[in-house]
Parts: sequence; structure tokens; C-alpha cells
Amino acid sequence: MTYATRLVPLILTLWFGAASAGLESYDFSGNVGEQRFKELIAELRCLVCQNQSLIDSDAGLADDLRHEVYEMMEQGQSDDQIVEFLVARYGDFVLYDPPVKPSTYILWYGPAALLLLGLLLLARTLWQRRAQAHSEATFSEEERQRLQQLLNDNEDKSGGRQ
Repeated sequence: MTYATRLVPLILTLWFGAASAGLESYDFSGNVGEQRFKELIAELRCLVCQNQSLIDSDAGLADDLRHEVYEMMEQGQSDDQIVEFLVARYGDFVLYDPPVKPSTYILWYGPAALLLLGLLLLARTLWQRRAQAHSEATFSEEERQRLQQLLNDNEDKSGGRQ
């Protein structure tokens, strides 16, 4: 085997081992069930990464929050109590699925409102273009008479030939 073929499996082992090392440091033989722990930290957002859950994040703060959640579970607190504590401390942002209330209306209804506004602007623009094209296509009575006169003059010059 060459040096490179020995190095690739070692790198892959270290890479995947480091990714799963976060949860292996917890003891799930006591009050805390591994599945419950994983489900709860999957529902909570990393405050540093913002687009990752606590289970996916490698940030130091995420590790601290995972440890805090684990400790609260060991103390016998329910998932709802833990979530309430974290929301009281960090706000609704810590939740991937924030509740619908006045302070989160923009999160829930903002995208739909922006889409509706965009559709209304598009409809208005299309309506104005159609109205402009229609007004340009119609001739006033004076313009029609002038056009008819030009056509008649053209026929007279050509001698009625087509």
C-alpha cells in the first residue's frame, strides 16, 4: 500500500469519529434517555450557527447548551420545562418552530406578505403595460383621417396599381 491509501482511511475515521464524539461523552444509563435527548436538542437552534440545531452544531455555545439540557434532564425536568427555561433565557429564536404570537408574526406571515406584495406589483406593472400598449394602438379621429389621406395619396401616385 502507498502512503496515500493508508492516509485516506485514517482521515475518514478521524473525521466521522469527531462528528459523533459530541454525544458519546454523555452517560445515558441514568435518568436521561438517549433518544429523548437527541429529539430535544434537534428541536433547539444553535444560537451561534443559526441554521443548525444543537445536535448538528460544533460551536462551543452549542456544546454548553447540550450540557445544560443534559443536566436539566438528569434533574428530572420535562422537555416542556427545559424549553421554557431556554426560551426565557434566549428568546423564541432558540426554537426551530417558534409559536405564533405577536412578536413572531413577521416570521410566520412575513414571507406570505412579501409574496403577495410582489404579485400585486407584478399585476400592476402588467396592467399598466397593457393599458399603454392599447392606448398606443388606437388612433384618434384626426390621426385616422391623416392615415387615410396618406393611403389615398399613395394610391393616386401608383396609379391604382397593387
